[in-house]
Amino acid sequence: MLSAKSVFQEILDNDESFRLFCSIAASGEAQGGWENGRIAALVPEGERALAPKIARHGADEDKHGRIFAALLKKRGLTPVPVPAETDYTMLLERHGIGLAHDKLRRDEPLTVRDVVVYLAHSRVTEQRAAEQLGLLRTHFADHPEIGKAVRVISEDEVNHLAYTHEELLRLAAAGHGRLIQRTLRACALTEIRVHRDVSLAVMARMGRILRWPRARSALLAAGIHAVYAYERLAGWHRMVTLAAPARRDALGGPAASAPEFA
Repeated sequence: MLSAKSVFQEILDNDESFRLFCSIAASGEAQGGWENGRIAALVPEGERALAPKIARHGADEDKHGRIFAALLKKRGLTPVPVPAETDYTMLLERHGIGLAHDKLRRDEPLTVRDVVVYLAHSRVTEQRAAEQLGLLRTHFADHPEIGKAVRVISEDEVNHLAYTHEELLRLAAAGHGRLIQRTLRACALTEIRVHRDVSLAVMARMGRILRWPRARSALLAAGIHAVYAYERLAGWHRMVTLAAPARRDALGGPAASAPEFA
């Protein structure tokens, strides 16, 4: 039976597909860590209270990258270069989502508008991350090899999503509501398109590694296109709504250390 669980189980059971999966994940998390670290250093004076939370977000992303690297090392595997068409974070940046890397490389303070753009981008992408890790947690939380990693990262993603809700609501109350909603909508519509393209690229590569029959690959591609059609029609709305989170001040403390996988 073809399901998300069965597909990921196949990827997990094969060293080469697992190697590609962890390499893509580790690269994306490391990139997110760098971005958040730079943003924390550049937040404007009026938003300095936000800097420790952004830094905590970046530290969590760095931790996730180390976790995926540790999973590879435990199997005796080394990372592989990430194919450009599967690089979710870089493709989002190329499509103008989030803060441009050339801006982050300069030592110039950001503006409040930049902070809104950053938080809106995070609100959308953390929704995706929380959902994907939640799905993995449902099926693999007790897995002897990856269960601990899935639980740790899933918990962090829920915190990240709560934090973006809380901070965007604060900024909306301060008079930035229209900018927030405009930016969230643009981010969401672009993200669902990039997610579709990356998903197709990743599954195509997994199919070649695992030698899936053409019919199986076609069925998976059809499923990805169907999800995109739903998200383009109505599903994107879940990425732009804001509500007071159950977890308040979710990033108010230091980042937890990465678990051991020896």
